[in-house]
Amino acid sequence: MLFDTHCHINDKAYDADRREILTRAAESGVGLMLCPATDMATSRACIDLAHACDGVYAAVGIHPELAATATPEDAERLRQWVRGEKKVVAIGEVGLDYHWPEPAREIQQAVFIDMVKLAVELDVPIIIHDREAHGDTLDILRQYGKGIRGVFHCYSGSLEMTAELLRMGFSFGFDGPLTYPNSKRARRVAENLPLDRILIETDSPYLTPQAHRGQRNEPAYVRYVAEELAALRNISVEEAGRITTENGRRLFHI
Repeated sequence: MLFDTHCHINDKAYDADRREILTRAAESGVGLMLCPATDMATSRACIDLAHACDGVYAAVGIHPELAATATPEDAERLRQWVRGEKKVVAIGEVGLDYHWPEPAREIQQAVFIDMVKLAVELDVPIIIHDREAHGDTLDILRQYGKGIRGVFHCYSGSLEMTAELLRMGFSFGFDGPLTYPNSKRARRVAENLPLDRILIETDSPYLTPQAHRGQRNEPAYVRYVAEELAALRNISVEEAGRITTENGRRLFHI
């Protein structure tokens, strides 16, 4: 069985054929999926989808690109969802994204700090988006994330950063870019990580694996990530699926 630990199957890209997408995932051996939110509305949508679909779980939170939409009341609503909804298993997708000039970095940082504090308070994993913001992401985790656990989604950090995150107890999510010919850093990290810290993801509908690059991504394609990981680690695809599924179950208490 495969576990796609990061797929935005609530996205409008699937409005016309969401049921078919889920069927193809099951036919490809994907038995578990985690749908992370990007804001309050998608948090609710991910929860509803998790309730409607066997094997689907939800994460709630505010993505850095939408940090400017956050309100003072949001943390309490997120807290209620984590405490009251059995299929909410994490805070995410949250973090920092410095690729674009907006939202301002200080706005992103304030929201991320709130999300880290909430994950620590509620003792749930956190799903971190870190794009061109490695230093500040680590600084916030060091200051506010004592005892936190979680995953760096679509991991792109250096071996040095990886070593520190391993000491902090984090896991590492790999997606379609692991299959790209020029993705040397991600492949090098995946080759050297302890196997019990690796998760596989699609980030659907984004980051489509090389075999379907240029097309809409979907959870069924997480198999390509499993195949690439298996090749890098000289294990079978079945073993890669078993290990990463166990890792996801353990991290998210599923």
